[in-house]
Amino acid sequence: MFGMIWVLSARIRHFLSRYMPTNILLAALRTRRGLRWGVPAMLIAIPYLVAALVCAGLAERGGNGWLNILVLLFVWNALKFLVAGPVCLARLVRVRVGEARARRSARVRILSEGVQLYRVVESEQSAPGRSLELTR
Repeated sequence: MFGMIWVLSARIRHFLSRYMPTNILLAALRTRRGLRWGVPAMLIAIPYLVAALVCAGLAERGGNGWLNILVLLFVWNALKFLVAGPVCLARLVRVRVGEARARRSARVRILSEGVQLYRVVESEQSAPGRSLELTR
């Protein structure tokens, strides 16, 4: 019995994460390219909260009881986007620190092997031809 419930919940989670629009958007925010959009994505919570208030108002005025389910759904989606912003920001900071650490360690490794690094800069003397010089 427990195994059947486990498999059923796993299949429902897979279906929801694959086909529901908010879950697709949150999955895109978790990628490396999407991390920078985490904080602006928090603004998506505003329409969800407005929709929740509208449905709650309609339910209070004698509307159908199923509007309360929509209120819960809208609030849940708003909370998902509100939490996703700071989480994406923290993950972005962690990824950028790791990338900077990797660049620094690669530079140290190259310099420890005796490789000379040169920087390519434009020569100030020859503006029309734009010749380049190597400097240390």
